[in-house]
Amino acid sequence: MNLTTHGIGPRRGGRSLDPGEDGTWVDVDRFERVLDAVADRPDVRLTFDDGNASDVETALPRLLARGLTAEFFVLAGRLGEPGRLTADGVRELVDSGMTVGSHGWAHRDWRRLTATQVGEELVRAHDVLSQITGAPVTRVAVPFGSYDRHVLRRLRRAAVTRAYTSDGGPARPDAWLQARTSLRHDLDDAWIARVLAPPGPALRLRRAAARLVKRTRGR
Repeated sequence: MNLTTHGIGPRRGGRSLDPGEDGTWVDVDRFERVLDAVADRPDVRLTFDDGNASDVETALPRLLARGLTAEFFVLAGRLGEPGRLTADGVRELVDSGMTVGSHGWAHRDWRRLTATQVGEELVRAHDVLSQITGAPVTRVAVPFGSYDRHVLRRLRRAAVTRAYTSDGGPARPDAWLQARTSLRHDLDDAWIARVLAPPGPALRLRRAAARLVKRTRGR
């Protein structure tokens, strides 16, 4: 099971939210309840998207306090913006035992890229993050969970070794394409229990069908 956090707690530096982003921005208490629920669950992976300042200021100390690690998918083109991670923040994550991957350059829909934007999202972003972390960056989180067969082909050509989506539900540990479930702003204990429980046959079938449509569709 892969869980995704976007932003946590008060927004720093006057950072304004994109449309719909408030639905996945959680308060500190709810975030800690999720961490406590998965602290003894080796079958749960924790990931973070967007490169918000709260990754270092709020999430990192709470992960370390529980002996947890996570993978942080950073928007390379937005480093240093108000409320976002800085290059030093990315290095702090790595120095603390966390993993850093790419969320692209500017939070664009990867199904709608121009040729120039493809280079920024899948080449330049990786290069910038690799230089900051001192190691190759080969894993990505797909912005908005928006992908199709053309996007997947581009990712493979870019030598991406693992791609995370927002499809929800569990994933095989070794799968190249990894489904994730995003934390919600209104999550409660019932939501946590439901998300961490094995899905029933009907839900598994619906999710598998939805993923098949995404993997095979064109524009």
